[in-house]
Amino acid sequence: MRLALLGLGLVGGSIARAARAAGAEVAAWTPAGSGPRAALAAGALDRAASSPGEAIAGADLVVLAAPPTACLELLDLLAGAAAAALAPGAVVSDVASTKVRIVARAEQLGLRFVGGHPMAGRETSGFGGADGDLFRGRPWVVVPRAADEAANARVEELARTCGAVPVRMGADAHDAAVAGISHAPLVLAAALVEAVAGAPGSPADPGWPVAAALAAGGWASATRLARGDPGMGAGIAATNAGPLADRLRMVRSRLDEWIALLDARAADGLPDAEALRARLAAARTRLEGDG
Repeated sequence: MRLALLGLGLVGGSIARAARAAGAEVAAWTPAGSGPRAALAAGALDRAASSPGEAIAGADLVVLAAPPTACLELLDLLAGAAAAALAPGAVVSDVASTKVRIVARAEQLGLRFVGGHPMAGRETSGFGGADGDLFRGRPWVVVPRAADEAANARVEELARTCGAVPVRMGADAHDAAVAGISHAPLVLAAALVEAVAGAPGSPADPGWPVAAALAAGGWASATRLARGDPGMGAGIAATNAGPLADRLRMVRSRLDEWIALLDARAADGLPDAEALRARLAAARTRLEGDG
């Protein structure tokens, strides 16, 4: 396989490491060029390209490894200024966290496009965090191209090469699912930081220095996603705004129920501990049942 990556952060870099270790020929381009230069020095690339056209020349598979909004711009580029560099029969895919808008744009532009999303990641960014085993055993969502099994198979081959398990899914179903399991947790992590440490544009919470000194594993786990790349997070939220807002409304409804439980006081002046226990137990049982 001759693979071209447009973007080479954590996910793109991890693909490069895994694919090249499996014998693929890998080229990459990024606007700044620092990631490809580092990858070339690390032996994870065959070519660090100076332009998108140079990167995709002769590639069987071109993967857009950039934030969702940047992927939209790259699709325009591949259908426009860089179109002549695409090899006949080349397949274009992506690894962005949202699919509806990206798939629709690719179809509108007439590209031979198969949407993709490996369900693995970390809060770190950049090629320095790349790991060839990042996708091992993880689902890799593939939004299949109608009546083009050869294109679908090429993307699924890359997923298997990286140790992932291809899972075919429609773009709408994908975006609805990840709104709950990935995108809402990101927003909730940011909102928790705002609520405890202070919201943007307002003075820091006076109690935050004391709380920060006491913070341990629970705080770190709950806010981990807020430590990620803000640009990536903004692109995800913007391109999956509808499903994400719907899921956050559901969360808000559940939080209102929790607040009501905490505000309701028994004769001893305390909330109903048994009702709180039952609520927590039900959540744990649901997770254990799904796990």
